[in-house]
Amino acid sequence: MKRYAKNMKALSEEDMKTLFNSKVCVVGCGGLGGYIIEMLGRIGVKYITVIDGDVFDETNLNRQLISHAGNIGKSKAEEAKKRMKLVNPDVTVNHINEMLDENNAMDLLEGHDVIVDALDNIKTRKILNAFSKKLNIPMVHGAIAGFYGQVSTIYPEDNTFNYIYPDNEDLNKGIETELGNPSFIPALIAAIEVSEVIKILTNKGKLLRNKILLADLLNNNFDIVEFK
Repeated sequence: MKRYAKNMKALSEEDMKTLFNSKVCVVGCGGLGGYIIEMLGRIGVKYITVIDGDVFDETNLNRQLISHAGNIGKSKAEEAKKRMKLVNPDVTVNHINEMLDENNAMDLLEGHDVIVDALDNIKTRKILNAFSKKLNIPMVHGAIAGFYGQVSTIYPEDNTFNYIYPDNEDLNKGIETELGNPSFIPALIAAIEVSEVIKILTNKGKLLRNKILLADLLNNNFDIVEFK
């Protein structure tokens, strides 16, 4: 299809067939999630589940791709589905207007090829990681705050998440509440997360597995820390 012509060379016809038959779950439809959903749909992932029980408010307008002046107060998950109908109507978006928790995680996450963390709090991330392990599904983690962001790919057998968020971490407070979230950082970190998803699905390249990429845009530093 002409729509995907610019994918070719970077991705083969077999890669595209794989994407067409893949199911990706994005948990969070805000700053990170909006860009992640957009990129997954544009590149050709044909089935995307989006999970978010929140609604848009005016403070989201500085950075959240799906938000605009006309949808303040509306469901983030439903608006993500509406946007994808405009961007790529061939994509099936299963929108879940709920917050992920221990009671619904098994049912909502089951059956996907990759889970993507686009959350803004550690408590729910721990739930996401625990159930990705139970369901034997790889998870791509991303987080942002101020000029900074991080990405890691975590397979069910990996212990990476415990290095990133040790048990003594404050579950109720994300650093973004202190540093804010300007418009540019969600797009960057979301792009790296999506590239990890595509590499997982197509079995290409090197993953950020057992390691974490740390981006510092204030000082133009990109570092990778490995976990032994």
